[in-house]
Amino acid sequence: MNFFQKVIYKATPQSVKNKIVKDFSTQSNFTSWIGKVFFGIENDTLATNENIFSVVSRLSNVLASLPFKLYKEYDVQNTDEFNQLYFAPNVNQTLEDVIKSLEVSRNTNGNGYAILIRDIRAKVEHLIPLDPNNVEPMIERESHELWYRIRNEGRTYFIHHLDMIHVKHISIISTWKGISPIQVLKNSNQYDKAVREFALKEMQNTRDSFILKYGQNVDPEKKAAIVEDFKRFYEENGGVLFQEPGVEVEKITRDFIAGDMKIAEEITRDRIANVYNIPSIFLNSNSDSFSSNEQLMQMFVNLTLIPIIRQYEKEFNRKLLSVKQRNEKYYFKFSVNGLLRGDSEARANFYSKGLRDGWLKRDDVRAWEELPPEGGMAAELWISGDMYPLEMDPSLRKGNIGKSESGES
Repeated sequence: MNFFQKVIYKATPQSVKNKIVKDFSTQSNFTSWIGKVFFGIENDTLATNENIFSVVSRLSNVLASLPFKLYKEYDVQNTDEFNQLYFAPNVNQTLEDVIKSLEVSRNTNGNGYAILIRDIRAKVEHLIPLDPNNVEPMIERESHELWYRIRNEGRTYFIHHLDMIHVKHISIISTWKGISPIQVLKNSNQYDKAVREFALKEMQNTRDSFILKYGQNVDPEKKAAIVEDFKRFYEENGGVLFQEPGVEVEKITRDFIAGDMKIAEEITRDRIANVYNIPSIFLNSNSDSFSSNEQLMQMFVNLTLIPIIRQYEKEFNRKLLSVKQRNEKYYFKFSVNGLLRGDSEARANFYSKGLRDGWLKRDDVRAWEELPPEGGMAAELWISGDMYPLEMDPSLRKGNIGKSESGES
């Protein structure tokens, strides 16, 4: 048992210690969980429902690909601790992989968990995603603090909430667990599945049907000949059919696949979009209309991404940063500016206003466009008048240059 494990065990209330099946000396610091793939009910639905797979894939990929940085009073910090977290949170994954795993779990099970393994100085050494089906939040009776019970390979562990990253969908306070979106969509998925299975069965087993009409004056022998001729035509799936006077062939139209199936798919798409709080146009629905891609992304960022991002930032700031670091104004932040830049014309208009009104530097614009900084005057704020450094003496601006305070040249 190392130093930090002893501290955690000593701080654990006795009522929790009595429930521990194996103490910290027998645990393998969860290294056997790194990179392990877990499949459950939620993953099974994810693998068989293309609409849910599309939403979960989009949310997890977008969130994992956003720039994630450590700041101190608006300045980016490039510390060894952050580099360790960013490039190697555990031996098999990058931070992008960890965030993607958490987001997939959050959008299927309703909860994404990652355990923090700390070194002897209580600094985060590993960040390991866990199977949400093996984690159960619970409140300790004496301290009323939140703990997490983890089951792994026949062993049980109790982890304090400050050593566990937990991101979730909306939750009920009595359980401290997020509600699974897939469980919310259970009835919709069953309805969609039933419609699909029925449609597939109809396509596989139902052949085209026809109405064969002939006049009353046709004798029985000729009727039998007409029927036999049509049977041959039908069994051979085509060919030549002689349609004699007084005989008509009319096909029975089946419109279930074209009509009812489409309506069922639209209903399912809208319900999935509502549960995941995304614009339904992301599921190829035509129900939404947007005047521009910029408007669509603004809606997606404001209504969908920002609440998710804030949850991750709060968890990381509270549990990865020390109290001293937070007091020194350190914080983690995802950047969504890249999603809101719009097209080239919209960006040019935005940059122009920012530069001329004095709240953007040219090097800020170059950084957003992934160009190297120029330094010098490009790192200063300018204001139109037309365009002078904010620090310049007004008497030296255009129209005043060369004039003394008395107004003489």
